[in-house]
Amino acid sequence: MTGVESTGIDVTVPPSGTGCLECDAAGGWWVHLRRCAQCGHIGCCDSSPAKHATAHAAATGHPIIQSFEPGEDWFWDYRTSAMITGPALAPPAHRPVEETAPGPRDRVPANWRDLAG
Repeated sequence: MTGVESTGIDVTVPPSGTGCLECDAAGGWWVHLRRCAQCGHIGCCDSSPAKHATAHAAATGHPIIQSFEPGEDWFWDYRTSAMITGPALAPPAHRPVEETAPGPRDRVPANWRDLAG
């Protein structure tokens, strides 16, 4: 295998949006966002109630995510359960800075800390 198939990273693919695709579709909320380094899918982190980034990795076999939070550029490899270094991905590199974490601000319940994983 070569390229994306062996690395799980495609630097040409932009993110799928500015928030978790599944949470946005269902009217849900998230704690932090993660970006699939292979296809650009934006999903919520494992501290979020729905854990869509990990579910996406399991369903697709896409092994690597990058934080989609401002000021963070770390990658996580599900195959090794370890942080790794990776290249710059296609922009944008993070969610809009004006959006809150957790977010989106208009859907985060007052008791979100009790609900987060």
